[in-house]
Amino acid sequence: MSDLVERVLGVVRQIPPGRVLTYGDVAALVTATSPRDVGQVLLRHGDDVPWWRVLLADGTPAEHLRDRQLALLRAEGTPMAAFGEGVDLRRARWEAAGHDGGTQGSLFD
Repeated sequence: MSDLVERVLGVVRQIPPGRVLTYGDVAALVTATSPRDVGQVLLRHGDDVPWWRVLLADGTPAEHLRDRQLALLRAEGTPMAAFGEGVDLRRARWEAAGHDGGTQGSLFD
């Protein structure tokens, strides 16, 4: 397994229930080239980590994962956005991302 794969999976394993990171957050934490690299790692190697806690930058899941991912997030009590199809990043983003006080919320807020 490559160093990038191990770093991405290591970060995702640490995201607590009820908290999320964006693909960009994970990329910044592991110094990946782009958020797409994180998505590819999770696609190929993410079965044994809580992949559902990683979202698009606007707090929504990728379309092909939407129903399953939202169900898993709701089951963990993750704060959802008012529009119901994504997560309230202001309240749910894990502090490890380094956002002070959750100043970046969903693009839909």
